[in-house]
Amino acid sequence: MAALAAIVGLSTVQVQAAEAGKHPERVNWSFAGIFGTYDQNQLQRGFQVFREVCASCHGAHLLAFRNLSEPGGPSFSEEQVKALAAEYQVADPTADGGMRPAVAADRWPSPFANDQEARDANGGSLPPDFSVLAKARGVKDPFPTWAFNYFTAYQEGGVDYIHALLTGYHEEVPADAPHSSDGEPFQLPEGKYYNDYFPGHAIGMAPPLADGQITYTPGEDGVAVPETLEQYSTDVSAFMMWVAEPHLVSRKQTGFVVLLFLVGFAGLLWATKRKLWSGIEH
Repeated sequence: MAALAAIVGLSTVQVQAAEAGKHPERVNWSFAGIFGTYDQNQLQRGFQVFREVCASCHGAHLLAFRNLSEPGGPSFSEEQVKALAAEYQVADPTADGGMRPAVAADRWPSPFANDQEARDANGGSLPPDFSVLAKARGVKDPFPTWAFNYFTAYQEGGVDYIHALLTGYHEEVPADAPHSSDGEPFQLPEGKYYNDYFPGHAIGMAPPLADGQITYTPGEDGVAVPETLEQYSTDVSAFMMWVAEPHLVSRKQTGFVVLLFLVGFAGLLWATKRKLWSGIEH
């Protein structure tokens, strides 16, 4: 009975894992850990990927143009942000024709007028908004890994998943694709694409990135950045993390100061207790 229960339990776990998708590997992000910070150059490249590829389907309604010039982010100049905003049109009932050029204070415009229009343009699938996607999507770690996360300050599960999703496409269903719960080989529905990490492995979004798709401008150091799927995915994932939590660095700094205060305060309480009770027998 115990062996049968173990076999049934293992099969259930395998089916659940197949339905949930492959567990993403952790990426060595610059903003990971207690003292991690965003890489400005990487955020600028990630914004380029977002603008040239992702923004044609995905919105970011919580991102304002002016956020792109704030410290801790891509840190574009105010002139660059104003010029960028002027390239887009936003709805304004008070303007002639109901539209006007965007200004720095405006939010990033959605590529579609409404959800139904977005679904019609994407085969029935609704492209998610990028505003908080990197924080809203998490991963489940087994014990004791999740316990160690409290000490390592690991909170990059969402951005790890996004990176894995962008690099996890297959042109054809792989031979080792998980079988269905009834043992039948995996069948990819029409209009879907196989992805190792997407729940159920059948995703409606076509592979958005490919090697050589985007031309990067060399940085101030003159070093060329690889124009590969891996690099594009890493950069845009980091940018999405910043969009979801632009004040990550300041929050970490504040948290570290609070921890130092609590440690010092605990020491003062202990010393005070020793002083007050030193002459009393107990």
